[in-house]
Amino acid sequence: MSKPIRFNAFTINSPGHLSAGLWRHPDDQSHRYTDLRYWIDLATTLERGLFDGLFIADVLGVYDVYGRSADAALRNAAQVPINDPLQLVPAMAAATRHLGFGVTASVSFEHPYPFARRMSTADHLSGGRIGWNIVTSYLESGARNLGHAAQLTHDNRYELADEYLEVCYKLWEGSWEAGAVKRDAQRGVYVDPQQVREIGHEGKFFNVPGCHLSEPSPQRTPVLYQAGASSRGRQFAARHGECVFVAAPTRAILRHQVDALRAEAVREGRAAGDLLIFNQITIVLAPSDDEAHAKFDDYRRHISRDGALTLMSGWTGIDLSQFDPQQTLEHVESNAIQSAVEAFTTADPERTWTVNEIADYCGIGGDGPVFVGSAATVADALQLWIEETGVDGFNVGAVVNPGSFADIVDLLVPELQRRGVYKRAYREGTLREKLFGRGDALQDSHYGTRFRI
Repeated sequence: MSKPIRFNAFTINSPGHLSAGLWRHPDDQSHRYTDLRYWIDLATTLERGLFDGLFIADVLGVYDVYGRSADAALRNAAQVPINDPLQLVPAMAAATRHLGFGVTASVSFEHPYPFARRMSTADHLSGGRIGWNIVTSYLESGARNLGHAAQLTHDNRYELADEYLEVCYKLWEGSWEAGAVKRDAQRGVYVDPQQVREIGHEGKFFNVPGCHLSEPSPQRTPVLYQAGASSRGRQFAARHGECVFVAAPTRAILRHQVDALRAEAVREGRAAGDLLIFNQITIVLAPSDDEAHAKFDDYRRHISRDGALTLMSGWTGIDLSQFDPQQTLEHVESNAIQSAVEAFTTADPERTWTVNEIADYCGIGGDGPVFVGSAATVADALQLWIEETGVDGFNVGAVVNPGSFADIVDLLVPELQRRGVYKRAYREGTLREKLFGRGDALQDSHYGTRFRI
């Protein structure tokens, strides 16, 4: 029997995410992204489908690599306009009981001291269902608008991220003892000062002398998600990540990435199974294969080619408008997402990609694979990917929102349950307990535990 399949819904607080131009489709409701009811309805749908979580992407900047301008991004709603993801969580948490929330936030653009408090607050208000997708950011526009002349180099961003995480661990794990909050009305003591410590951090990038402002939340440290498949990204993920998000377009590339991540985790003194690895995919479903392919053809008529290349140019750091559409993309050094460059150049020696092919491939679902068919056909494909690659689950993007997710809940989940490869109920407890079944706190083998009191 195949191992259980896990789903996160993958979306963004914007009218455009991974399927460029599909905001124009009459079935798409993502223009309602500013309406809180839209998000509450999505969260309750996902919980009905027993999704592990809602994984919310974010960028702090615009995609202005393509054509050296933000014009194509603005015209095509290529992840702009975009709003803050964390503010959505309390309302969705209040409307659900089990669904987890993985929120993307960059270490490059916010100081760790206020950020640690924001995440502790979200963990409190969600009852311990918050996760943090740690990113280092890849858009130069974001760096410029925060007063930096340019981004740090790719590997130096990870050096900063390592220290950022150290500060957060000291605040979350090492500042407040478990029994510090007394709430003793008789003695007039709310918190015992002797059980709260200043962290005294002095580093290359940050100086944080004081104590954490928040009392310990249900998980203390949120579940740590990380999207890193480059060599340096794998090192960071193996040390800090609990759930790792990759976007491999083929099984061969995914198998390599999964094996490399698990081997790196072992080198960090962890077990290979301490990482849950999710691959980005998109699913187009209908009651029959023919109907699903007809739906997919209809979606393809709404693709924006410029929008797809705008996204890919931002992810790779390569201005694809400069290439002949029939030109094969060759590997170049990039200060953006190196694994995105590798996926379409060197990762699979048996596959080359022209710019035209990249635009066609990325028009629906971005840089991840697309599965089209009936529930039975898609279930077969997902089980094959699980068995051949060792991946644990999938971050599933929408073509039209919320219809793509509703189709998965109503058609695919029952088929997977019938096959015995999808849960029929949530485990009780925090998000970390639901995912790993080992309690609310970081596992003892995790790097962050060395900063505990």
